[in-house]
Amino acid sequence: MIPGPFDYVRPTSVEEAIAALVEHGDDAKVMAGGHSLLPIMKLRLAMPAVVIDISRIPGMSYVRVEGDEVAIGAGTRHHQLEHDEVARAEVPILPYTASQVGDPQVRHRGTIGGTVAHSDPASDLPTALLALGGTVVVQGPNGRRSIPVTEFWQGFFETALAEDELIIEIRVPRTGSAGWAYEKFTRRANDWPIVAAAAVDGRVALANMAGTVVRATATEEALARGASIAEAAALADQGTSPGADMHADQEYRRHLARLLTRRALEKAAGGAAAAA
Repeated sequence: MIPGPFDYVRPTSVEEAIAALVEHGDDAKVMAGGHSLLPIMKLRLAMPAVVIDISRIPGMSYVRVEGDEVAIGAGTRHHQLEHDEVARAEVPILPYTASQVGDPQVRHRGTIGGTVAHSDPASDLPTALLALGGTVVVQGPNGRRSIPVTEFWQGFFETALAEDELIIEIRVPRTGSAGWAYEKFTRRANDWPIVAAAAVDGRVALANMAGTVVRATATEEALARGASIAEAAALADQGTSPGADMHADQEYRRHLARLLTRRALEKAAGGAAAAA
């Protein structure tokens, strides 16, 4: 199928993009790389009257250290994040996870801001970001505000982003040498994960185990009490609500959550993730 008719706007600044969002309201959709928006437009699951293309706005692609955090511009593409030396040194789980997203075409066009805004519960980078913690910086007509990642994803394709706001930046703590790992199970290398687990310094996040990416809180609490990795990983699916589809039923997803969490925690504890 082909998308329905729409007007196309290409702003040259963040302020112009926000003005366009204010003008067109919920009739508008923002496009960065297009790999999330265009497929659902082709299926007529989204039919915006206006597409606001922010891919040419200067100054939205960067990775830099700011105090105890790493700031990542919303326009930073997966390929850039994968190869960025600052990211590799300061928050290595993100470059590795970026390298696992889709295929080279997707990684060269997709952006971190786009995947965060899309709020797909099977997304790779949001899973890693949830394990890291940090904030999503957004800007609207009333200025900027920071939203914790734990509060940003609110449901399937639903976020805390207002219709007149734009994601500007992602900020995460510098982890340096802290243990980390990202494990996912797919049928093919470039597929969305059937289930994925990200572990960073005792925190664990899961993909495709609910309507959003979620923390494995029972596992985290068990680790904090001194439980073994095996004991804690056995609790990974507690409190989750996985769906069933052609790829896996609920029980298989629960099994994968426990298995992948154990693998991720073992790699993180052993320092093996750095060589992954």
